Amino acid sequence: MINQGKHSVLGVQISAVDYEYAVEEIIAHAQEGRAFGVSALAVHGVMTGALDEIQRRRLNGLDLLVPDGQPVRWGLRILHQIRLPDRVYGPELTLRVMQATAARKIPVYLYGSTSETIRTLSFKLSQRFPELCIAGASPSRFRRLSPAEKQEVIHEIQESGARIVFVGLGCPRQETWVYEYRNQLQMPLLAVGAAFDFHAGHLPQAPAWMQRSGLEWLFRLIQEPKRLWRRYLYLNPLYLLSLFAQAVGVRNIPVLFPDQQVREESFG
Repeated sequence: MINQGKHSVLGVQISAVDYEYAVEEIIAHAQEGRAFGVSALAVHGVMTGALDEIQRRRLNGLDLLVPDGQPVRWGLRILHQIRLPDRVYGPELTLRVMQATAARKIPVYLYGSTSETIRTLSFKLSQRFPELCIAGASPSRFRRLSPAEKQEVIHEIQESGARIVFVGLGCPRQETWVYEYRNQLQMPLLAVGAAFDFHAGHLPQAPAWMQRSGLEWLFRLIQEPKRLWRRYLYLNPLYLLSLFAQAVGVRNIPVLFPDQQVREESFG
């Protein structure tokens, strides 16, 4: 089990941990009924924080930001000489937490994506983990929620009996959601990105060799060029340039934490 603390990668506090530690912490907080905000951040997630002070405060207000992308893991090594054996990939973390919850009879809740994806995902997860208890599920409304609607979401999750919520709204909406609901729901909230679509079978995953080489972005760009070209062709080079600037001390993006300047978005 590895936990080498939190370290700034472009102003975002990334936790230098492995799968075992992340799963252990999530399960412990679920069993104890304690709030715990988690996100698996790739380059895009880190850059949303680096480029937006408000989002950086939100991200640093979460409890565990694991290095989802290989370039983020490499950033820990370049900037802080921390050598993790592997990244903590959101879709893989999802499966490991699901397996642990099934073994311990911990109910889970699925929030986000479309109704079709949620139905298919629930079916496939139940096939894979027969002991898994999915206490409830809600698709995204793909818009901002009113205060009353937000309270409805909170009530529905609480009444379901779930003790962990998996959130699949896409970056950065899902991180904003976890930040906003963290203190309203006394349980772990996990922002898991494209895990819903991957495990529902609606999106193919990159081959293992591309994932190991940090080329998953290229695979996804080929799959969804119209939606992702700006994210990868602009943000990836900017990430590398910013990483170099921090490494040589030319520019160090400050670590910011939540305060009264963080506005709520109430995405759903």
